Parts: sequence; structure tokens; C-alpha cells
Amino acid sequence: MPSRSSGPVRRSTPWWARAARPARPPLPLAPTVRAAVGMAVPLALGLLSHHLDLGVFAGLGAMHATMNDRVEPTRLRAPRIASAVSASALGMLIGTALQEFHPRGLLSTALAIGAALTATAFVSGALSATGPRGSAAGMLLLVSAALGSGMPLARPWWAAAPMMLAGAAFVVLLGLPGRSHRRPRADPRTRALAAAYDALGATLADLGTPRGAASRQVLTARLNQLQDLLPPPRPGVPEAPRTVRLRRMYEAALAATEAASGLLWAWRPVPPEAAAVPGLLARAVERGGGEVAVPDWQPDTPSRQALDAALRAAAETVAGREAALGTAPPPPPDPWRLRVRLLSRESVRYGLRVALCIAVGSAATASLPLSKSYWVPMTIAFVLKPDLGSVFLRAVSRSVGTVLGVAVTAGVLLLTTDAWALTVIAALCVALLPYATAAHYGLNTVAITPMALILLQLGGQNGAAEFWPRVLDTALASAIVLLFGYLLWPERPRHRIEPRLVDATAALHAYLASVTGGARPIPAAATQTLATAHAPATAQAPATPVAEVWLRRTAYRALADARREVQQGLTEPPPTGRLAEQWLPATAALERLSGAVAAYAAQIRYGGRVPDPGEVERVRRALDDLTAAARAHRPPTRPAARPTRPHDPARSALGRAADELETLLGDRGRPS
Repeated sequence: MPSRSSGPVRRSTPWWARAARPARPPLPLAPTVRAAVGMAVPLALGLLSHHLDLGVFAGLGAMHATMNDRVEPTRLRAPRIASAVSASALGMLIGTALQEFHPRGLLSTALAIGAALTATAFVSGALSATGPRGSAAGMLLLVSAALGSGMPLARPWWAAAPMMLAGAAFVVLLGLPGRSHRRPRADPRTRALAAAYDALGATLADLGTPRGAASRQVLTARLNQLQDLLPPPRPGVPEAPRTVRLRRMYEAALAATEAASGLLWAWRPVPPEAAAVPGLLARAVERGGGEVAVPDWQPDTPSRQALDAALRAAAETVAGREAALGTAPPPPPDPWRLRVRLLSRESVRYGLRVALCIAVGSAATASLPLSKSYWVPMTIAFVLKPDLGSVFLRAVSRSVGTVLGVAVTAGVLLLTTDAWALTVIAALCVALLPYATAAHYGLNTVAITPMALILLQLGGQNGAAEFWPRVLDTALASAIVLLFGYLLWPERPRHRIEPRLVDATAALHAYLASVTGGARPIPAAATQTLATAHAPATAQAPATPVAEVWLRRTAYRALADARREVQQGLTEPPPTGRLAEQWLPATAALERLSGAVAAYAAQIRYGGRVPDPGEVERVRRALDDLTAAARAHRPPTRPAARPTRPHDPARSALGRAADELETLLGDRGRPS
């Protein structure tokens, strides 16, 4: 049985401290510059042409494009921005039409706008639950509909939506590659591939140390980013030679990652000269290729032999030569995936949740003397965006960030109300969005609130008069979200963390079956998980060994999603935060199991070990028990068994993994 680590017990970090702690992302220089120019130019043109109202809407479209801008190839970047801003323009068209053609009379106007916004909110919520792109489009659909129903109309009334599209198109044009893009280093995919190799080198350097698990998480994040930048090839569409070569180098990195995961699980370091090879590969990738010498370090265990073979194959691939990677081409995407998810129970549930909050917000704005009724539904849309983390945290951060943003705007407008100066300040606020969004939701609000109030000032309204009403509107919207969108639809681990854990165990089932060649069918949940992730599997038999790399990639990504949900749950107050903390050991155990399966794969390939059906069945039984515990909302109560010394290569890696899972699960994981 693996020994448990000993030492002083560390007190867990309070949930509020986790919630307030910002991330420290690198400064995205290119999106920052595009954001500033994309906002400044439309506003400046509006000032020069004496049509500032149209310039404000073009700047709004540029801001929405900036919110969805990423450092990625134009093939991916343009559709991402287009889908989000098209939904935004449609929402603006709906909102301005409501304002132009609403029934006359105060009560009838409020009822008509409220009903239309509620219907739009349902569509927005259902679309938001389909994935990251759907989330962006759904949120902007509702935000723009709310803005259009209350902002001063441009003339003609329908001009706002086309101007938003024009502003967004300008941001897309700013990001088109120029002559410098022909250099390998200028390609975002090349930079992401080099970052993945650098992360692999950091993981190898941290093998056998307490830093290894954190390095592995960074490596997984880098590979996830690279996978998003290299989507599966479209059937019948030939790929550019550079893309084909980048994909081969990416697959070589995946093979080396499997070996590194096995060594990380085994607590077995490698010589510094071997750990330095991925960094050399990263520099060669940035140069567009080149020779990298792999030292002859004479590996003495199956996992080390697997790493040596993977590094040599990667060096051959980076040098432009063919190498046996043992991988299959990624499968084509499923064109029906979005439609199925759009009509799923989760999407409908989320649509009802957003619609309820908007309906309550519309009723509140109709019955209360609010000067700008659109601010409440707009805030609700931002706070309820599903892929931004905890709703509780966003509601609190939005309120605090609005107060700080109002204070900043008050200081700015006390100094100047000159339109040109305010144009520059609005551009600076938008330029902060790419960094602030990645750092903390509260910082995002601090940046976006002054920009919104300055746009009101430029649009002819008195921005100074909007300070404290906007604070009250934000507090009201946050209270509505907390009561009707959080407490009535609780986002406890059973609704977010536990389904991710079920997906992760299903993916590990399939990965284990591909390594061991087991005859037992893959569970139905595994089939669904792999279909969602575009992995080639069937419900009757495990995938062929040549596709094992994609099963492994699917498992690692599912584990990263589960850990992210746990980390987000830790930022919420009890009982949610406490329940998330109870699931944290299970998430860590599944991550270690993935490394154990990788080590077992190396033992089969390089150690000549024959899979032991008894050991495989023990791990499968433990995964089934963990899946049942997640579905029954029963987190394991025993501490996890963490290894403190290197694994004996003569012993089965899968056997020790079974011991760890059975220790975590207690009596539920013991063989009967």
C-alpha cells in the first residue's frame, strides 16, 4: 500500500481569499492594441463627421469584437468574432425595433419590452449553454437587445446594428496577417506549440518534486490551447503544408506527454540533459525547424524508455523527417453536435433560468423609478454568462467593480468633458479588457464601467448624473441573480462538478481499454463523452490502438475540465465551497490514475508485461464506484494515498493505482 505523506497540517485557504485572488496572465499585446485602435477610430470618425451617435454604435461593435478576440489564426478568429457580433447586431436590431415601434403608454411600453426581452433571454440562455462560442453569442444577443431598447436611437433607427457590424469588421481587419506573418514565430499556432514544448520541459524538470502536479496542469492547459488552434481537418479540404507539419509536431508532443505523465506518477526524475530537450525543440519550432540532438542517457525503466523514444521521434519530426508516432489522424467534427446540445435539457433549463431573471428584472424596472431600465437586464446577462465561473462570485464582483468603476469615471469627468479626451480615455478602457478579463471578473467590470458611462456622455447624456443610479441598478440586478438565478437554481457540485467527474471517469475507462486491450465494452457514458470530444470510439468495443493518443487527449482534457469546476466551486461560500473541497481529492486521484495508465502503457510496450485482467478489473470497478458516488452526490470521505517515493518498475503501475483508488473510496472500492 502506498505510504501517505506526513508533516504539519496546512489550513485550507478561505473561500473569500480564493475568490478575491486575481490571476496573473501575460499581457496580450496584439489584442490590446487592436482594442484601443478599434474603439478610437470609430469614435474619432463620428466626431469628425458630426455623427457621433453612429460612431458610438460602431465603437460598441468594436468593443464586442474585442471581448471575443483571441490570438489565433484568422480561420478561427474571424468566425469566432463574426458569430458573437452577429448575435449582438441581431439583439440591437430587436432592441431598437422595440423602442421605435413599442405601444404607446407607460405601462404598455414596459410590458411589451419586458415580454420581448424575456423571450430573447430564453433564446440567449439556451444558446449560452451550448459551449464557449454559444455563450458569447447568447450573452451579446441579450445585452444588445437590452441596450437597444433603452439607449438613444440613431437615425435612421435601424442604423445601429449595421454600424456595430462595421466596427467589429474593423477589428477583424486590424488582426489580418501582414507580411511579418510569414515568419514561423508570427503564427499563433507556432507560438502555442513552442509553449507546449516549454511546458513539457518544465514538467520533466519537476519530476520527483512536489511541483510536478502543478507543472502537469500547466502542460495540459498548453496542449488544450494548441488543440483548439489545430482543429480537425475538414473532410475533402486539403491542408496547407505548414498546418500538416504543425499537426505532426503536435502529435509528437502528445506522445512525449504520455511518457512524462507516467514518470510524474512514478515520482521518477530524468537527467537534466534529457529534461532540457523539449526546450531545445521549442526554440527549433520557433525558427521553423532544425536539428535537435537528443542525449544518449541510457534509460533504465519502461517509462524512461518511452520518454526517450518519444523525444527522439519529436526531434525527427521538428527536423522535418518522418517518424513513427503511433497516432491516428484526428476524426472529423460532428456537424450535429450543436443542434443536439441546443435542444438538450441543460440548454432549456438554462434558458428558463435566464428568462426568469430577466422577467423579474423587467417587472422591477417597470415598478421602480429607474432612469435607465436597460442597465438591469444588461447586468443580468453579464452575470449569468455560464462559462465565466461562479455566479455568486460574479454577482459580488460586478457590484464591487461597478462601484470602483463609477468612482474612476467620476474622477475623469471632473477633470474633463472634452469629446476628444473622452475618446482617448474610452479607447484606453477598452484596451484594458483583454488583460482584465483574463485576470479577474471584478477587474473586467472596473474597466468596462467607465467605458460605458463615457459612451453615454459622448452620446449626449449627462454621464455624471448616471453614477449612483448605475450602482443601484447593478446592486438590484445582482440581487435578482443571486435570488432567482442562484438560490432557486443552485450551482452546487452536483450540478457542475459531479457531471464533469462522470465524464472524466468515462474518458479514463476508454483510455484504459485502449491500453490494455480489454474485452469489456466501454460504458455508455464513455461513448457519449468521446463523441462530444470528437474521439473515435464505439459503444461495442474499445478503439484501435492507433487512435489511443486521442483517447488519452480526451481523458486529460476531461480531467482539466473537472479540476476547473472544482477550483471554481472553491471560491463560493459554504456549503458549495465545502462540497467542492470534498471532491478535490477524487479529482487529484483521477489525474494520478491517468499517469498510472500512461506508465502501464510503457510497461506493456517496453517491459514486456502482459495485462493482468485482475488488476484491470480492480481499476474498472473503482472507476465505476467513483462514478456511482458522483451520481449519488456522495464525495469520498477518506484521505487520498499520495506516493512519497519512486514506483518500483518491477511492480505493476496499474496495481498501485488500484490501491490508491481503493484507499480513497474505502469499503466501496474493495474487491468483494
